[in-house]
Amino acid sequence: MKKRQLGQSDLQIYPIVFGGNVFGWTIDEKQSFEILDAFTGAGFNCIDTADVYSRWAPQNSGGESETVIGNWLKSRGNRDSIVLATKVGSDMGEGRSLKKDYILRAVEASLKRLNTDYIDLYQTHFDVESTPVEETLSAYDQLVKDGKVRWIGASNMSLDRLKESLDTSELKGLPAYQTLQPHYNLYARELYESQYEPFCLSHSLGVITYFSLESGFLTGKYRTKSDLGKSPRGGDMDKYFDDRGLKILSALDEISQAHDTTPAAVALAWLINRQSVTAPIVSATNLQQLESIIAAPNLDLVAGDIATLNAASHW
Repeated sequence: MKKRQLGQSDLQIYPIVFGGNVFGWTIDEKQSFEILDAFTGAGFNCIDTADVYSRWAPQNSGGESETVIGNWLKSRGNRDSIVLATKVGSDMGEGRSLKKDYILRAVEASLKRLNTDYIDLYQTHFDVESTPVEETLSAYDQLVKDGKVRWIGASNMSLDRLKESLDTSELKGLPAYQTLQPHYNLYARELYESQYEPFCLSHSLGVITYFSLESGFLTGKYRTKSDLGKSPRGGDMDKYFDDRGLKILSALDEISQAHDTTPAAVALAWLINRQSVTAPIVSATNLQQLESIIAAPNLDLVAGDIATLNAASHW
C-alpha cells in the first residue's frame, strides 16, 4: 500500500480516508476510539470530519465529531502522524457562511475541539455564492500565514465557482484549493465524470470522494425494500431498486465472490483505481465493516473486473 499525494500539497495519505460523520452520532466515543485505533493500526493516516457533524442528530449542536477525534488524538498522542481534515461553512446556528470573520471564528472552535493547533486540510463545506471568493480565500490566507491551516480544499461547489476560486488564487497570490470532495461512487457517476473529473485532472486537484458507498447501498446490505430498516440511512434506499441499481449489485456480487471479498471492498477498489481519485472517504460503525474498508487498497481488480463494473453502472 503506497501513499498518494493530495493535489499539489505536501500531504501524503494512504488511499482510504475515514469519514468522521458517524462519531457522536451512530457510535459513541468508546466505539469511535476502537474504530480509529483499528483504522490507524492497519496503517491508514487520514481522517475527515466537519464542524457541523452531527448537528442533525437529536440533542446535538454540532462539533460532536471533532470533539471525539480531538479526545482520541490527545489520548493517543499521535497528532503528528495523522492527516487531519475538517470543513467550515455549514450552518452551525448562524446559517451557512464563508465570510472572513466567520471563518476566523469557526476555525478557533474547530481547533479547540480537535485538541490541535493546526489543521492539515481545511475545506469549504458548502459554497455561499453571495460571498466573493476573494473574501473566503483571504480568510484562508490569514490562517495559513498564522500556521493554523496548512492547505485548503473545496466541497459542494459549482464548477464555475471552483474555476473562479483557482483563478483568483493565482491572480491575487492567495492559497489555492488543492482538493475537491465530490459525491462520487459506482452508482453516482454522471455529474462528476461529465463536469468535474476533466477539470480535476487538468488542474492536478486531489479528489477525496464522499458517499463512496452511496450511504451503504453499494455494500449489498440493502437488497429489497424489506431491508430498509437496517440502519438510520435505510429510509432513502428504495430509489436505488431500479434496473441499473440491481445490475450494479449483481456485478459487485460476481466480482466480490471471485476475489473472496465483499461488495463494499470491490466498490471502493473501483474508486481507488479511478485515475482522478486520490482516496475515497468511507465510514464504519463496527470492526466488521472496517475490515471490508481496509481490504480495498490491496484488492487487485483486473481489467475485466473494471470493465464489468463500468458496464453495469454506465450512465
